[in-house]
Amino acid sequence: MGRAPQALTPARLRAAAQLPAGLSPPLEALWHDARGDWATAHRVVMNAQSATAAWVHAYLHRKEGDLDNARYWYRKAKRPEAAGPLEDEWAAIAAALLARG
Repeated sequence: MGRAPQALTPARLRAAAQLPAGLSPPLEALWHDARGDWATAHRVVMNAQSATAAWVHAYLHRKEGDLDNARYWYRKAKRPEAAGPLEDEWAAIAAALLARG
């Protein structure tokens, strides 16, 4: 799995005009989602096997409005189902994944 550059923050990830090098698939998916490209974000995490990919997958289905599918992916990620604003969840996922380096 790729490693995120140390200086990358959720705000910098969201604002990056080009895909930062070395991102893990879950972070790459979040970058595409921040650009409004849900389909590419989903494609990036769809076949990934990690719990972090499942967490991003859950977020994407929640954003899509497919809550039953989102619940399935939250369970796979072993994460509680999110209920707050989508922007807050995106930032929390990004921060957690970036902190792992």
